[in-house]
Amino acid sequence: MYALGVGRQFRARHYLIGNDWGKENIEHPHHYRLELVLETKALDQHGFLVDITELNQHLDEVTAVFEGRTLNVLAPFKDVNPSIERLATVIHDLFRERLAHCGLAGLAVTIWEDEVAWTSYRGPL
Repeated sequence: MYALGVGRQFRARHYLIGNDWGKENIEHPHHYRLELVLETKALDQHGFLVDITELNQHLDEVTAVFEGRTLNVLAPFKDVNPSIERLATVIHDLFRERLAHCGLAGLAVTIWEDEVAWTSYRGPL
């Protein structure tokens, strides 16, 4: 199995709803760090897992959706907490759709919201 990891950083804001989480209930920023890991069983005819130029374009476009935004106002987070777990799932699903033509065997998204807290989601393709 081959794996390729790429990363990006973006800034976004959020606040938690549905319970009393103190300061987390007040809108606040995070400097997120995103890592995307793609897996496949075989390389293409050029010896690549995927076209890295295409992948970088997708990374730029996906992170632009969240850059500088308040996550709570975006459709995937309507009436739910925009936790890093949900953010990882939403980003995974965006890449799953964008990279469907690549024949991937695995796709994982890891997000750090600070130097301590991170989550990872690996879902079905």
